[in-house]
Amino acid sequence: MAARPRLSAAARAVLGTVLGAVAARTAYAALRRRPPRGEATWTRTNHRGEPITLLEGPAFAAGAGAAAAVVPGLPPKVRAAALLAGVGSGALGAYDDLYGAASSKGFKGHLGALARGEVTSGAVKILGIGGAGLAAAALVSRGPLDTVLNGAAIAGCANLANLFDLRPGRAIKVGLLTGGPLLAASVLRGSPAAAVAVAVPLGAAAALLPEDLGERAMLGDAGANALGALLGLAAVTTLGRPGRLAVLGTVAALTAASEKVSFTKVIAANPTLNRLDMLGRRPVEPKKADQAEPVEPVDSVEPSGV
Repeated sequence: MAARPRLSAAARAVLGTVLGAVAARTAYAALRRRPPRGEATWTRTNHRGEPITLLEGPAFAAGAGAAAAVVPGLPPKVRAAALLAGVGSGALGAYDDLYGAASSKGFKGHLGALARGEVTSGAVKILGIGGAGLAAAALVSRGPLDTVLNGAAIAGCANLANLFDLRPGRAIKVGLLTGGPLLAASVLRGSPAAAVAVAVPLGAAAALLPEDLGERAMLGDAGANALGALLGLAAVTTLGRPGRLAVLGTVAALTAASEKVSFTKVIAANPTLNRLDMLGRRPVEPKKADQAEPVEPVDSVEPSGV
């Protein structure tokens, strides 16, 4: 009996994208029909004074996780790592979305509070996502050094994605722009497993982008953390050590810069970045003469990104 022909990396990428998209939309529809603990639990008010749901985040984490669990072409260890990184980071993000307080902000604020004996939701998330990143990395790494490097990259990407989730669609756009080259590299190298690993979260994110841009829903910490963690996992399973070190260095530099610099102000000051940031979004209402500047963030549950 002749063996079945293996699908190419490109075909695997298409399949992963489609499964991720279908699973995310299905999860979102199911959660909107029956929100856990009621719709009010997940509803917030955005800068326009309009209600917006946080269920996009759990839908992304659940959809991407379900697709990763069933999509063909992923080695068992990569499949398990995707579930750990994506669903684990999403669950911790959802906890912070629902129970987090804004009394402490950023790594410095949360870790400072922890040093004083105060356990904030952000500190729980920092430690939890760090642990999930290391556990996922242990499944796909060779030796302790690689595990630490890869775990730091996965956890760092999870947090960095959340730092961009301050305007409609921004975190997903950043995810698509950074994940796209990874997907292309995997396809060009003929690496089906790597292609699937990055295609699933990209498909899930793209499928939910219209809800985000339309300001009907937002990723929140749950979705942004899960998206970043899955793209971080895709990066560490695709790139060699120099590339992984470059990713970790970039993530660390941007995270450190976020403590001092507003990404929103940097983007607004650059015409190209601003056009990309506004692409597909509802027009910004003109500010009245007597209206104060809005306090950043206007579309995020927690400004710290942690």
